[in-house]
Amino acid sequence: MNRAASVVANLIWAGLIWGASALAADAPSRDDLMKPYPNPAWDKFAVAGNDTMEIAPDLYSFRGGGTRSIFIVTKDGVIATDPGDPQMAKAYREAIRKVTPKPVKYVVYSHEHWDHVRGGQVFKDEGAKFISHANCVTHFKEIPDPDVVMPDITFKGNYTVKLGQHKLELIYLGRNHGDCMVVMRPDIENGKYLFIVDLLTPGGAPMDFMPDYFPVQWIKSLKQIEAMDFTVVLPGHGVPLASKSAVTERREYLEALIAAVKADIDAGIPRSQIPERVKLPKFAYLRGNTEQNLRDNARRITAFYGIGW
Repeated sequence: MNRAASVVANLIWAGLIWGASALAADAPSRDDLMKPYPNPAWDKFAVAGNDTMEIAPDLYSFRGGGTRSIFIVTKDGVIATDPGDPQMAKAYREAIRKVTPKPVKYVVYSHEHWDHVRGGQVFKDEGAKFISHANCVTHFKEIPDPDVVMPDITFKGNYTVKLGQHKLELIYLGRNHGDCMVVMRPDIENGKYLFIVDLLTPGGAPMDFMPDYFPVQWIKSLKQIEAMDFTVVLPGHGVPLASKSAVTERREYLEALIAAVKADIDAGIPRSQIPERVKLPKFAYLRGNTEQNLRDNARRITAFYGIGW
């Protein structure tokens, strides 16, 4: 870490470096961030621009607009994850440079969707190798995008990225959001952190029609994650960190949604009427849980039971 970054890290908890749209004095404490939503501390991150946060020694979260990635600093270079889009990637690279002069050696894709994996060329230009689950390659070839850098290293099952004194474990749970999603566990502080992209957003409702999600497998993956030994979620959207309870929150929402839709189907309610009928008052607090969004969520599950996908 350079001297300027070190000074910032000494002034505010865990080295929170804000973009121009927020002040360091507004930085919430780690304890406040770990409280479940609704949580006023989380509103500090509802800003435009970018921010970088030191989660633990050598482990950082970077936000570019609405998307988050993590990076790990080692004695031999940096392991970065999802570059986002080209604009985010450029800011991401500059943020890493403010923390360390070491080169980015690896870029790891969480899954195939463009909002997380476009823009990696800035890292490729400095010699970084790109890693993804093998299933992602099929998507990249079938729906090509010129800003997506093809992976140099692919794997099936699980994989561990090793660099310097650190490791990043990539855990594949099968189909859930797409079919090449991995969750990532850094070997920092005894593996207490898990980087989870799009399978949940702490304190938030699933997006509208839940595109490219497999409902039953999604719940299965969330249960597998709940069974893992970790305590802190590092999400791919929203706040930089949250309690493991965010995993349970999303699972319980999906289970309640499916149960409500299935009850109406079993009662013989016309499927066209079901999305308007579904109400989940227990989850009214979730960000984005508008009437329209809930109808879209319910419509997705109605389609699942109607045609089996």
